[in-house]
This record gives sequence, C-alpha cells and structure tokens, in this order.
Amino acid sequence: MAVSSQTRVKRRRGSILTLDGGRFAADVIAMTPAPDVLAFLLNRRSSRPKMLAAPGPSADELRTILTAAARVPDHKKIVPWRFLTIAGDARSALGDALAEIVRAEAPPDDPPGAVRLQTERERFGFAPLVVAVVSSPRLTDRVPAHEQVLSAGAAAFNLCLAANALGYHTAWVTDWPSTHDGAKALLGLEAHEAIAGFVHVGTAAEDQPDRDRPDLSDIVTAWSPPGAQQDN
Repeated sequence: MAVSSQTRVKRRRGSILTLDGGRFAADVIAMTPAPDVLAFLLNRRSSRPKMLAAPGPSADELRTILTAAARVPDHKKIVPWRFLTIAGDARSALGDALAEIVRAEAPPDDPPGAVRLQTERERFGFAPLVVAVVSSPRLTDRVPAHEQVLSAGAAAFNLCLAANALGYHTAWVTDWPSTHDGAKALLGLEAHEAIAGFVHVGTAAEDQPDRDRPDLSDIVTAWSPPGAQQDN
C-alpha cells in the first residue's frame, strides 16, 4: 500500500488531513470504513533483517515514518519513548563496537570465533536504515510503568506499519544488544531506559514465505462473571 504526498481523509468538521513532509493537520479524524487499510493490516508481515537491502526511505519519508510512529496511545501525553536512527557508516561502526564488546567479555579460554565476530560486525549492515526504539519511561506515579512500556511497543509497531505503507519491508528485532549494559551505554541510553526494538527498514531482496498465524479459537475467550452459566 503506497502513500502519496497528499492523502485526503474525511473529517468531522469537513476539513482535510494533509500529509506533507511529516506534518499533519490537527483536527479529529472521522472513523469511516477503510477496507484497503484493513486488507493491508490482514496481510502485513515481518521480514528477516538479512533479506533487506537498499533502497531505504528518503529523508522526507523517514520524517513521515517517525511522525506516524509517534502517533500512538500515550496516557497523560508523557512521551515515554524516543528514536535513534542508525544509517550509513554508523551501521558498521556500531557493529564493530558490538564485536569488540563480545571479544572483550569472552573468557580467555573460550574466545569468540571468527564467525561470531563477523555476525556482530554485520548485525546492522543489511537494511539501509535501522531505528532503535528506546523505551524511556517517565518517573511519575500518574502512569504505570507497564503502560509506558506498552506505548513504546506501539510506537515500534506504528513505525513498521508506516514504513510498510510506503512500500518498505521491516524487521523488528531485539537480541542481546537490547539488554546488555555495555551496548546500551554505547547507544547513549540512560539507566532507566531500554531498547524496545531495533526496526530494520529496507527493500526485500527476495520473496519470503508467510508463517502460520494463531487460530482465534486458541487465543480468544469470552469472559463471563464467576458462577455464570456458560453457553454451549
């Protein structure tokens, strides 16, 4: 599903929503049926990072993607997340630094092999753009911490959806750099912050098969009050 430079959406007061360089009008959108959007959601899928290649988003497209990523549920409007963009030579520089962490922390009698070190050097080297979504909870008793973490996850997923809507493929991954103190310090995270995910954005180098999805009968239950008779 492609997004044009100008997208018109029906509004309650008859105004127009214009998408232009990532800046949106502020009126309330009327929730009218959008079958194309539903079809897009029913068919979206993730890609493997190694299957992503150039081209990636332009500067204007990236601004649009990040604007959409920031448009998520955020109780009390405290913005408990932020984004780090990793592109160009920064990708290999980060990979080299992660490989050095692995080498430095390995036991003397069990050093990492060449394959492991090369894996770390290439970790961010496939997609032309990687966005680290940082969960940055605010120290407040107005919003539970878990709600803030969920908001960061929503931002990561909106980022994926926006990139997909522009025709790019995405991979939302974490792995050890998202929880390792040294890697987090390397990325400039503060003590209370965490990586909600690294979102790799690029063009699919080859077709990838879809995977099985859960059956709704296995994951959906209708709640009823304790002691209430269950319908057969």
